[in-house]
Amino acid sequence: MILRLSLLTVLACTSCSPESTSQDGGAAPAAIKKGTPPPPLDPTNIVSIAAASKDHTTLVTALNAADYVKSVANPGPLTVFAPTNAAFAKLPAGTVEGLLQPNRQADLKEIIKYHATTSVHDDSTLKDGQKLAMANGKKVTVRKVDGKLRINDANVIASIRASNGIVHIIDAVLLPPAN
Repeated sequence: MILRLSLLTVLACTSCSPESTSQDGGAAPAAIKKGTPPPPLDPTNIVSIAAASKDHTTLVTALNAADYVKSVANPGPLTVFAPTNAAFAKLPAGTVEGLLQPNRQADLKEIIKYHATTSVHDDSTLKDGQKLAMANGKKVTVRKVDGKLRINDANVIASIRASNGIVHIIDAVLLPPAN
């Protein structure tokens, strides 16, 4: 129980980034919060951890809109790079809302798949210059600079073990390279 509480406390992540709110200073837009699914039964899987975090409501809403909640809650093992609400807020205005539209589900799925890979890749196994194949078939580049971990242009601001893998909380949304 203490482990569970400490995981949720760490993921709350309000001290991880000064930008834990949207650009207008409030929480994620109300339209994004609608439809957030309840956490799956295992309170320590990746989806449950994200759903318990006030800084990941946009990500959980995107998982729901892409119909990927069950996929990310599966037994794994998975490594998920989880952008915060502030990371989504850095995207051009209207981007997130547009991706949540049913006719953009394929685009949303590609972006979400670019944030996940199989196996558990924690800080000790990730090497500078390493390329990771993501679920959409594209690759990200790992950088380690002065002991800090980066995935493409995103900084890893915290990492949390989950029952089905690991969550690396990042400060930017990873956008797949064009074909």
